[in-house]
Amino acid sequence: MNLQKLFTMQTALDEYIQSNKQVNEDIFMKKGLALIVELAELANETRCFKFWSDKGPSERTVILEEYVDSIHFLLSLGIEKGLDDLKEWPIEKKEEDLTTLFLQTNEAIIAFLQETTKNTYEKIWVLYGAIAEKLSFSSEEVLQAYISKNEINYERQKNGY
Repeated sequence: MNLQKLFTMQTALDEYIQSNKQVNEDIFMKKGLALIVELAELANETRCFKFWSDKGPSERTVILEEYVDSIHFLLSLGIEKGLDDLKEWPIEKKEEDLTTLFLQTNEAIIAFLQETTKNTYEKIWVLYGAIAEKLSFSSEEVLQAYISKNEINYERQKNGY
């Protein structure tokens, strides 16, 4: 999937929010924590780790929305560090189960926050791609869900979110 459209949309949303909220501080680490929280919310909706519970995962639409919430912050972090020139979503086949992928993604996010390189950033994208594959999300589904959630985020800002 080409990421340039998403980076462009995210740049506009970030500028809108930061201008609207009059943000004058370095918020990179706050966005990093937000990404970690969104990843945890996604894992919670999949319930992949809840061996003690018979309750199944949330509805697919709920899981997809949580997934693209993460993508918003992943894009935003790349923009902050000038890594928004990533053209294509890097794909790498991963055999791990969903629980392991969530743990590896969390580690990759923390590694990126500590060492903001293109390599550490791309590793997060690879892992998010693997999560999408495990969840059977197509590129088109992710793109459409991102666009939809981006519009919702603008509305929330306009309504005092």
